[in-house]
Amino acid sequence: MTLESLATFLEAANKATYANRTMPKAPSTRAGSLDYHFEQGGLAYHDTYFGVRDFIGAEVVYDNGAPAWGMNYFGFILDEGVSEKDVYAFLRTALMQFGGDVIPVRGPRQYDEDGKSFRLTITGGLANFFGTEEIHFAGKVVYRCHVHGGLIR
Repeated sequence: MTLESLATFLEAANKATYANRTMPKAPSTRAGSLDYHFEQGGLAYHDTYFGVRDFIGAEVVYDNGAPAWGMNYFGFILDEGVSEKDVYAFLRTALMQFGGDVIPVRGPRQYDEDGKSFRLTITGGLANFFGTEEIHFAGKVVYRCHVHGGLIR
């Protein structure tokens, strides 16, 4: 698996799982977990997370059954007055946007729509990275998610 093929696969997996409102969840793998699963070619993607308003989770890509890449994340809503439905509907829309200079771990580096904005700041590349995504409503930060991950060897 090359980094280029991993990037292509992650974009397809992201668009076919959580960000895609119509995709069903996979069977839960652990007590209380919410899961998504996607396969294409010899690669498989599995996302397991816990929580709704504030959440923690992990994504793993398997290459012919062996763990090859992973990412951990912790996300939370900062403003108690903001609806989680509104925040996560906008997050899903932002995560469906790809193209250009982007590491396909969570979506684009920037996406704006109707006074709402998504920002992803990543240091590193697919092999080894960390970063933060934020959602702003009318210029105010209402959501933050920390991510880190890379190749598993």
